[in-house]
Amino acid sequence: MPSTCRLFYYAEEGVARRIRRLQQSPRDRLTCFRNADWPRLFAWLDRQGTLHLAPQQRAAVRMALSEKVSVITGGPGTGKTTVTSAILQLLQAHRCSVLLAAPTGRAAKRLTEATGKPAQTIHRLLEFSPSASNHFLRDQDNPLDADMIIVDEASMVDLLLMNHLLKAVDVGTHLLLVGDVDQLPSVGPGHVLADVIRSETVPVTRLHTVFRQAATSTIVVNAHRINRGEMPRFSRRARDFFFFNRPNPTEAADLILDIVTRRLPRTFGYDPHEAVQVLSPMHRGAVGVAELNRRLQEVLNPPDPQKPQFHHGHRLFRAGDRVMQVRNDYERHVFNGDVGRIVAVDLEAQVVWVNFDGHTVVYEFHQLDQLVHAYAMSIHKAQGSEFPVVILPVVMPHYMMLQRNLLYTAVTRAREMVVLVGSRRALAMAVQNDRVVRRHTRLARRLREVPDMSAQPLYVR
Repeated sequence: MPSTCRLFYYAEEGVARRIRRLQQSPRDRLTCFRNADWPRLFAWLDRQGTLHLAPQQRAAVRMALSEKVSVITGGPGTGKTTVTSAILQLLQAHRCSVLLAAPTGRAAKRLTEATGKPAQTIHRLLEFSPSASNHFLRDQDNPLDADMIIVDEASMVDLLLMNHLLKAVDVGTHLLLVGDVDQLPSVGPGHVLADVIRSETVPVTRLHTVFRQAATSTIVVNAHRINRGEMPRFSRRARDFFFFNRPNPTEAADLILDIVTRRLPRTFGYDPHEAVQVLSPMHRGAVGVAELNRRLQEVLNPPDPQKPQFHHGHRLFRAGDRVMQVRNDYERHVFNGDVGRIVAVDLEAQVVWVNFDGHTVVYEFHQLDQLVHAYAMSIHKAQGSEFPVVILPVVMPHYMMLQRNLLYTAVTRAREMVVLVGSRRALAMAVQNDRVVRRHTRLARRLREVPDMSAQPLYVR
């Protein structure tokens, strides 16, 4: 067996056995909820005045606090964050400890903002250390101390990271995975959230109901239509979902620049530097990530004698540029997908300063291959993020990437407005194409086949 295949085999075995061991262990750090008076608890939540749970949401809360391992999944507007907040309130009321985590820094920041509780990346949670022989300081010999661990955006967690996380989960701890299984799978190997659900060995609550406030959003309504294989609806009365028919990619790119730099700022007051994110299915072509970045840089951050700049390969970095980190740098605490702005370029010292949400990182010129421009980014890179406005080209030259889950993921990245530019034919192709590239995994089967682990030692890498 090749070494890579062996690595994935042991990771799948590890995830399956550790999940089943968690489920089968008699230890339970949340026994206070095992025989709880749930009507009384939900009445108490109602009296807090901030959370009024629907029956399905109540079932999700009860499941997460009663079951050692559980999953909550659902699309936008179905109340995943509301359920998470209710769980946190009940845990706090019972003086139980909880850890919140997400796969990326941006997703962790969103979780913090949504719940008001501190969240961190899974790598930070596991105390990744480049100098440590096993890379993570938290493992089965040094487990995380928490009554419950909640992982948001779980669809982004790949097989290897999930295995490392489960190594550090104490057998008495509850583990809750929250995510939208219909979004793109993880960039790394595996299809963990989908496989866990498919195995039918872990309790799952699927939230379906779109609540009243979310139902007024055309973004939410159209996201669910796309997910069902239906064309999005466009209304002249809608102020948050637009389609512009520009089948020609060059004309589509021209219009995107005009929307970013002139139409959105003048009509809606959006700052093109802070509020607008262009996403694209592909990197090449007139409306690919690379060309859109080049053109957007020209208009949003044009050359200026007061702005030092430096060529690194085919990229030109200039003071004021919006950039994205494309690999994890644990020593400098900046991670793949983090977006920042170049605040200074020192040509004499050959260094660049980048501000990532108040955290300034210094790059030497030879380290600039860790950065790319972020005026436009791929939909895959946008996973776990949320932007006020998302602009998305949908054109026929991108036919290889026109898939339903890709379009769905892009649309659900927008908080206030979606603008589609392209052709209806390409849009229809994306909506109708639900053929996701198959990932050859056996995690669901392994979960079903794991024997009783409660009395067995866990000898899994």
